[in-house]
Amino acid sequence: MHCLFIFEGSVLVLRPSFSYLQAMQILRPASIFFFLLWTLADQASFAQTKTEYGAIDKVALQIPDSSTLTPAGIARYINGHFTRDSEKARAAFIWIATNIRYDIANMFALNFYEKKEEKIARPLRTRKGTCENYAALFTDICTRAGIRSYVVDGYTKQNGFADYIPHAWSAAYVDNAWYLFDPTWGSGYVSNGKFYTKIDNSHFRTLPALSIKTHMPFDYLWQFLDHPVTNQEFYEGRTGEDKSKPLFNYSDSIAAYERLDEVDAYTAEAGRIEKNGIKNSMIFDRLQHLRREVEVSRQNEIVYLYNSAMADYNKGVNHFNAFVNYYNQQFKPAKSDPEIQVMLDTTGASLKEASAKLDRIKNPDANTTALIGNFRKQIADLSVVVQERQDWLKKYFAKGKLGRRSMFYKFTWFGAPVN
Repeated sequence: MHCLFIFEGSVLVLRPSFSYLQAMQILRPASIFFFLLWTLADQASFAQTKTEYGAIDKVALQIPDSSTLTPAGIARYINGHFTRDSEKARAAFIWIATNIRYDIANMFALNFYEKKEEKIARPLRTRKGTCENYAALFTDICTRAGIRSYVVDGYTKQNGFADYIPHAWSAAYVDNAWYLFDPTWGSGYVSNGKFYTKIDNSHFRTLPALSIKTHMPFDYLWQFLDHPVTNQEFYEGRTGEDKSKPLFNYSDSIAAYERLDEVDAYTAEAGRIEKNGIKNSMIFDRLQHLRREVEVSRQNEIVYLYNSAMADYNKGVNHFNAFVNYYNQQFKPAKSDPEIQVMLDTTGASLKEASAKLDRIKNPDANTTALIGNFRKQIADLSVVVQERQDWLKKYFAKGKLGRRSMFYKFTWFGAPVN
């Protein structure tokens, strides 16, 4: 949250727990003049920013209450009143920063792994939230408004010291460039255990080179820097560009990230986090969480693919049994040749789909490997029988009416069991 600037001697420092009155009591007489100058400069900057965004803010803050119950409702209003991405992002930022109050009671009860839907719904329901709620809501509204946007998890630095609890903010692609947005820090500040609304536009559309001075993502992908800063460098305040480092093409890396499935995305993120240095417990916890997610996701993927393959197999068996029953009724009532052919073709297609899904299972354990082996044998055995019926059907279609009828008196067929 925002802290109050005060002077101690000739040094400007931050004291998060001091109110304005307490600060004035601490200031030495010689420092009060400089404090007032800073306050006037801050007000002038605010007035300039107010003029810059005034027209957008006025429209954004007029959204009817009935449209603010869901992020979809807010996004519809924004899309209906703004056309440029920069305007839409501003509208989302100012509405959230103005209408959502910081939830002081839960400021230390962060749960980054809560379901995204609840993170978004809670601040709209209660009009309160912590950093993860601010970021999730802003990101969701931007996404619904047609802006590429992501929640960024990491930690921050204030007063020259790294915080000991994690933080969340947002990234959005606006006007052909990536910017950082922190609607939490932009909404106000905490003083004496109370939250005070005060819009701070320095946390709106922040350049990556400025954001990295105070905001350190766990994954350096979201630094949006050609030469990412390590955690050690962040702690030491060495956040300037170091061109001696290898060039990191973050644009191509983000594009590649967006094409990955969940397991591969988690794996890649864990690799980048480990590479950038495990400097504190927050980074370690994030890395451990990702590794658990990789394992859980991999197991879930195996279960999904196996069950889905089994469903395809059973679908194929049902089609095959329907063909066998129709054969045993001597193809009565009559169907056209293409209709008969499709009964077997559908069976074959289902078996191929089942095999393809089994092929996608990666690194199964011994028990699952055995199950897959038995399953493949079932698919192979049925595929042989289906091919025999295909060969028979080809001969059947080549005969005339009497020849076709004679083909039903040679043997009786049986269907395949369903798993």
